[in-house]
Amino acid sequence: MSETTHDSAVAMSAPPASDEGLTAAQRAQKYGLSQSGARPGLPEYVQQLWARRHFISAFASAKLTAQYSQAKLGQVWQVATPLLNALVYYLIFGLLIGTRKGVPDFVPFLVTGVFIFTFTQSSVMAGTRAISGNLGLVRALHFPRACLPISFCLMQLQQLFFSMGVLVLILLGFGQLPTWSWLLVIPALALQFVFNTGLAMVMARLGSKTPDLAQLMPFIMRTWMYASGVMFSIDLILKGKHVPAFVEVLLNANPAAIYIDLMRFALIDSFTANQLPPHVWAFAGGWALVMGVLGFVYFWKAEERYGRG
Repeated sequence: MSETTHDSAVAMSAPPASDEGLTAAQRAQKYGLSQSGARPGLPEYVQQLWARRHFISAFASAKLTAQYSQAKLGQVWQVATPLLNALVYYLIFGLLIGTRKGVPDFVPFLVTGVFIFTFTQSSVMAGTRAISGNLGLVRALHFPRACLPISFCLMQLQQLFFSMGVLVLILLGFGQLPTWSWLLVIPALALQFVFNTGLAMVMARLGSKTPDLAQLMPFIMRTWMYASGVMFSIDLILKGKHVPAFVEVLLNANPAAIYIDLMRFALIDSFTANQLPPHVWAFAGGWALVMGVLGFVYFWKAEERYGRG
């Protein structure tokens, strides 16, 4: 190769003189290049999620079907598991400890609390593993990562629908006839679903970097359950006891307890409005709005980091 040819090749491979002194980011901006896997803007991210709504629904249904595919009873466990939990709590708390005293319709009261808290508990637990437990999918395909925690929460909502059918039979068996108040179940579940999804997104981001969090969550959820009045009436437990005012406020503002109380108020005749914390619907809506928005934004902020070493 002649010296002239060699000089020409070097000149062609070298960047134009106009690029000298530019940083990589400035050079990328100049030539219209974008970072692979970069986080989109929030409005665009919402549009991407909406465009994949069918994937979210199909993924949730597939996960729900596969969950008990190896068990002989199959989908029966979707209902049997919370029912068995309710039976254990009835034997221990209702009979041995005596929390059923002073609580009319204790069995519907207990089963409603178990089913509704299980909805939140399962959503949070599934959300914690949404990213860390699906790294193969996250690394192989490009899609909004929020699809995963939303899908898992939708899966738990679908599972709750099976449990609600059994709950209705239990209510009828204990003399609770359908009334117009049963329609309040729809907004109550909608608010709880938004709250659960926001919380699941928070836990999905935390769990993506700290896998050990999934081992800690059962203890946290069990503590939360005991503070939510699932197996007993918070009002009766506090009655006659001198507890600090802030403790009573925290118990009344507990989101899990609020959604449980709303469902009991809607479905059980003996659970009346005077057993609800003040402004309960405002609390329920506030928790759903705050956790839904903050959880979504918090998860979106780390979009480009999910699935990376």
